[in-house]
Amino acid sequence: MSFKTPSANITFADLNLSEPIMRAVSDAGYTIPTPIQAKAIPQVLSGGDLLAGAQTGTGKTAGFTLPLLHILSNTPVKYPAEKHRPRCLILTPTRELAAQVEESVKIYGKYLKLTSTVIFGGVNINPQTSRLRKPLDILVATPGRLLDHANQHNVDLSGIEILVLDEADRMLDMGFIRDIKKLLAMLPKQRQNLLFSATFSDEIKQLADGLLHNPAFVEVSRRNTATELVEQTVHLVEQALKRDLVSFLIKQNNWQQVLIFTRTKHGANRLADKLIKDGIAAMAIHGNKSQGARTKALAEFKSGQIPVLVATDIAARGLDIDQLPQVVNFELPNVPEDYVHRIGRTGRAGTTGAAISLVDVEEIKFLKNIEKLIKREIPKVAVEGFIPPAKLETESPRLFREQQPNRSRMPKQGQPNQGQSKQKQNKQNQPKRGQTQGRDRNSHANDSSNSKPAIGYGQGKLISPAPTKGKLLSEAARHQAQVQMPLFNPKPPRYRGGGRGH
Repeated sequence: MSFKTPSANITFADLNLSEPIMRAVSDAGYTIPTPIQAKAIPQVLSGGDLLAGAQTGTGKTAGFTLPLLHILSNTPVKYPAEKHRPRCLILTPTRELAAQVEESVKIYGKYLKLTSTVIFGGVNINPQTSRLRKPLDILVATPGRLLDHANQHNVDLSGIEILVLDEADRMLDMGFIRDIKKLLAMLPKQRQNLLFSATFSDEIKQLADGLLHNPAFVEVSRRNTATELVEQTVHLVEQALKRDLVSFLIKQNNWQQVLIFTRTKHGANRLADKLIKDGIAAMAIHGNKSQGARTKALAEFKSGQIPVLVATDIAARGLDIDQLPQVVNFELPNVPEDYVHRIGRTGRAGTTGAAISLVDVEEIKFLKNIEKLIKREIPKVAVEGFIPPAKLETESPRLFREQQPNRSRMPKQGQPNQGQSKQKQNKQNQPKRGQTQGRDRNSHANDSSNSKPAIGYGQGKLISPAPTKGKLLSEAARHQAQVQMPLFNPKPPRYRGGGRGH
């Protein structure tokens, strides 16, 4: 089922939700439930387990938030005087998604006497510990931080009545399966289980078989599909020109709100710096950013203070922005399902959106895998008016910590260097300038002249940079060409002289 055929005959009034919840839904401006909400809410209200699947942006959060608020507010409390013991647990894969789910709980439960909080990693654990010592009904958490609290006896999960696994497929992809199993062992056997997922894999089915008991199954779209409301296009362009092309597209199309996904944290920072240099307000979020910085960037992007947000896939499941018009894949993900999650940030709740992917020749294999997954070919469109710069920005190589000079051991001015004699000896053995280096320059020139021109793919043509003397490498190739230091290179043990032998 797609949004083009919504359940127009069903309203929220037909779902038998309590009056305080209906008032909050009305305050939020909703009258007609989305297909996943229309199907999931009655199943949850019946008290049974549920396995629900829907593409991102279909309203899954309200699909479980509304009925669990109704159940908890109309069910007598088993442990009224107990602290550290929440009644409902909602697990999410990322901090951003956890914060937004708890925000939905507060919005729809503002007229109820239910309490809630959210806990995740990356922030000080002490305020969370203090909050968990107070009475609590609904706990939203990421698996890792919740397990930390449970091991420190800050929270008691033996009173959980409803368990929700939101974006369960993503949690498995991020390696949370062990933490989830440890948490499940702390829960009471008799409880209601709700598993929501954007995609269904064999691992998800295996998890559902061990977790759910005679569950109802709800699915409103084909598995692993992108919404039809997102207009998808591809621009074929070499990696070295992608930053210039993004800047051109933002200015040419006058985009006021665009989310850009990169594959690496370093790539996100470089792109954001490039856009700022070109006069475009932008911020980057990724795992190396503090939680405060990430929250600030998301808030300013949602409010429209900054038009461009550059993010890694860590934010692909945690962003919930109404009517986000534009998503750009700066690089294609190597996992096809992640493409569906990325472009699912736009075209949400029945609105239209656009997703543009910048594809280098080396990413064609990723593009074909994505097209195979979504069972459609993405149109290749040429960019009109874009003129590649004659001179490209050079990237200084990133030094690993072992490669960086140790300033504490550098000789002070006027003092001789201990390795100076060795350096002089090595310098004498090195070839004079213009011998080997000259041959290297000639070989690069020959490589450049003998290289074949880039070939277009589909209807669009690959955008190539202006001819230069040196051979251009993609960002990934430049990174591979750098000297890679060993991950673990232990120093030899130091033995002290003395009376004891070794």
